[in-house]
Amino acid sequence: MFSLLARLFIKDYKNISNPSVRTSYGVVSGALGIFFNFVLFALKLVAGIFSCSISVIADAFNNLSDAAASIVTIIGFKLSSKKPDKEHPFGHGRMEYIAALLVSILILLMGFELLKESANSIFHPKALDASVFTIVVLLSSIAVKFYMFFYNSRLAKKLSSGTMKATAQDSLNDCISTGIVLAVTIVLKLFPQIKIPLDGCAGVIVALFILWGGYESVKETISPLLGVKPDPDFVSQVEKVVMSYKPVCGIHDLIVHDYGPGRLMVTLHAEVPGEADIFELHEVIDRIEVDLSNRFGANVTIHMDPVDTNNKEIPVLKAYISNELKTVGEGITIHDLRMVPGQSHTNVIFDVVRPYDCSLSEDELKAFLRAKICEYNKTYNAVVCVDQEFV
Repeated sequence: MFSLLARLFIKDYKNISNPSVRTSYGVVSGALGIFFNFVLFALKLVAGIFSCSISVIADAFNNLSDAAASIVTIIGFKLSSKKPDKEHPFGHGRMEYIAALLVSILILLMGFELLKESANSIFHPKALDASVFTIVVLLSSIAVKFYMFFYNSRLAKKLSSGTMKATAQDSLNDCISTGIVLAVTIVLKLFPQIKIPLDGCAGVIVALFILWGGYESVKETISPLLGVKPDPDFVSQVEKVVMSYKPVCGIHDLIVHDYGPGRLMVTLHAEVPGEADIFELHEVIDRIEVDLSNRFGANVTIHMDPVDTNNKEIPVLKAYISNELKTVGEGITIHDLRMVPGQSHTNVIFDVVRPYDCSLSEDELKAFLRAKICEYNKTYNAVVCVDQEFV
């Protein structure tokens, strides 16, 4: 059904890199979610009232919260598609992340309400009068929610959307929680003599499950708002593209700023031979920037770092330092190594990237490198700058 709706209502539906197409997908998904959830809410509410089941009524209001979440999803996609303006030169793409966060908070709020009502029903249980209609409604709900999980999961991967991922996870949670309610309803229908308040217990389990899903969704949606490391596969692809251009001989200080899906700002330093023609190098760097922008839909800025490729001592010294750093820990790298000779000593100037889990502090790492370079050559003086790890 979703694929058919996409073809009918989304112009150029295959061009998912287009922000307007992306927005249309979010609107269609949200509208379908609103329809399904309102229908399920109405059916479960009727079934819950007539069967006096707190767990079925709780499940109904869970669907109502999902309908509200779908409305938030539509609003988030609409707002995130707004073009950059004077106040927001990087666009409004992070509104999609905010929408995903709101969806997660709605899940948490509903979970707390369900927990409170279900706990109350344990201490004040009511006789359950489950009907075939109730069981059919719950079975239908599981089927519908599993279908929603299926198409939202596919859409989340297709669009790299945190909102869609949160919605898909919520649909899966609903399948499981409704399954618990269904199992309890069937048991109480077959064995009405059971005095244990299974209905309230099922409601508590459903509420806890919803709360856990909401907590996980909050964690996943807050991360891109705070800023996280770029995907390692993306970093690898960027490095591969840059290094494919000659005479680039190295890359470092790659930083990716995420202003929402399809709105990446990428900066990096490309090492180039210092003796090469500056105009030719600049032309190569321009071509790389355009290539990366076209491949990844990102705004790319590359800084040229000249390196002395004629000094044969530099690669030997760089290899020595790198080997010594391995004794400290994995992931410590150096770049921009250059040598400035003087009358009494030679300054060895370079940057070192210190991982967050490095056992040495910045000062300790600097002292370690100075000592090792002095061991290598007593006339060498290390001038070290410690960089933060961004990838």
